[in-house]
Amino acid sequence: MSDTPISSNSHTIARQLVAEDQRTNVTADLFGVYFPLQLEPFVFSMASRLSEDYGGGYWLFYTLDNGGLYMAPDSDRRFQVVSPNGWEGFMSADAFGIAVCLFAYSNLSFGSGQFAETCAEQYHLLREYMMDHAEAGAILRATD
Repeated sequence: MSDTPISSNSHTIARQLVAEDQRTNVTADLFGVYFPLQLEPFVFSMASRLSEDYGGGYWLFYTLDNGGLYMAPDSDRRFQVVSPNGWEGFMSADAFGIAVCLFAYSNLSFGSGQFAETCAEQYHLLREYMMDHAEAGAILRATD
């Protein structure tokens, strides 16, 4: 998959699919041991809580040229989402992954130490990318 540009204010944020053999390196560089121990399980748990349609599966990883990272289910299906704030609607797998990662980053940013700071930074980088996503309205309604 090639870069997918998304324009944001005065510049374009592009995403790049992370090759399977680079996933461990990319996540270790950003999150260290916290990725497999905290972040990844939290993302999968949040996905299950937000959508009964989610039943596991392979996830794609994307780096953003602003320094962000997100994961999304490798699926062509739309997921019915029921947000804790009461919003209900459908999202593509990509939008669902962005919403799930935003929830995860936000929740994990309330800890202490470098991991919490990294999650806070990743939340803002992903939110910046998301603002020009085709499904930004649904993602915002689900996450705000």
